[in-house]
Amino acid sequence: MYKITKVNAREILDSRGNPTVEVDVYTDKFFAREEIPSGASTGVHEAVELRDGTKRYMGKGVQHAVKNVNKNIAKKLKGMDVRHQKDIDDMMLELDGTHNKANLGANAMLGVSLACARCSSKAQKIPLYKLMGGKNVMPLPFMNIINGGKHADNSLSFQEFMIVPKAKSFEERLRLGAETYHLLKKVIQKHYGKDSTNVGDEGGFAPNLKSELEALHLLMETVESLGHEKEIRFAIDAAASEFYSKGKYMFGGKEREAEDMIDVYNSIIKDYPIISLEDPFAQDDFSAWSEFMKSAKIQIVGDDLLVTNPRRINMALERKLCNALLLKVNQIGTLTEAITAAKLALENDWHVMVSHRSGETISSFISDLAVGLGCGQIKAGAPCRGERLSKYNQLLRIEEELGKRAKYTRF
Repeated sequence: MYKITKVNAREILDSRGNPTVEVDVYTDKFFAREEIPSGASTGVHEAVELRDGTKRYMGKGVQHAVKNVNKNIAKKLKGMDVRHQKDIDDMMLELDGTHNKANLGANAMLGVSLACARCSSKAQKIPLYKLMGGKNVMPLPFMNIINGGKHADNSLSFQEFMIVPKAKSFEERLRLGAETYHLLKKVIQKHYGKDSTNVGDEGGFAPNLKSELEALHLLMETVESLGHEKEIRFAIDAAASEFYSKGKYMFGGKEREAEDMIDVYNSIIKDYPIISLEDPFAQDDFSAWSEFMKSAKIQIVGDDLLVTNPRRINMALERKLCNALLLKVNQIGTLTEAITAAKLALENDWHVMVSHRSGETISSFISDLAVGLGCGQIKAGAPCRGERLSKYNQLLRIEEELGKRAKYTRF
């Protein structure tokens, strides 16, 4: 009952209305399905997301990736044991034969990889989070409630302004986050009018603010109005690669050196309760990362810098560029490689934040992954929109199921 009998992929749409890959995996008695997310701001070192480049969907079709699953990968998978995740992923890596999944496509490979893991969970009758490691750690949610950068049509350079509710249970963390989100809408309406509460790709509000400080002021006003100053901290994803060009950072309407950006970051860290800063510099501006880390007293997260790739993580460890990994399974292309990356980071006393993408699906796989690996952090967007809430609601279910077995870490 563990042998794979059939694999079938199709083209579906993600939360932005763009095509993505969905994969079904069958054994004689069990069936599982997974959908693959897609990012808006992607690092140049990420595994290749295979797009058709034809007129369909303005070049974003994934029929080629779907064909690679149905015609190439499926033949090799038939008869393999669905429980043997590493064997499955190694087979696809060998079949692809490139360092960046350029032949089969990371979106094709990951769809198969995650669907096999979910099917294995069903076949063995064990929860997916247990299959992912069984650490049973309920994560802190990093909720993107003000969007900028490539996630919104406003003038903010920073991509995400997040709140981090630090209550004792995940249920309480989610409540605090949702209450803050709803009041923030009213605060934005008060200052900028009702037409300023449209949301960005990840569910956060995207008002046309003039500066990053205005966004932080809005968060402070909202949290203080609720009386949640002790329970809620802030985090920022600068996504600096997106406003970096020819050795300069275009921020605040003018070009800046890396040293200037360090001053900007140190100033806002001093003035606001910020505990985490993601991608403060461009993905290959190593000297800036290294210099900032010498005095950094908060979590510095590598996303485009690391792209969930063990080779890039080892490089960052050697050069002391950051102290946390943003774990995005679609950046690397297989579950086995993603778990290897997470374990490498954790073994070197880094934090790990499991993350969604801006183009999401209703899959809640990353919720189980975060709990199972014991990362203690998850980034899944605002407490709004079905593709974001699917992750948070799954964490509520897991917490209920674990009961007293659930573990909680302090940040």
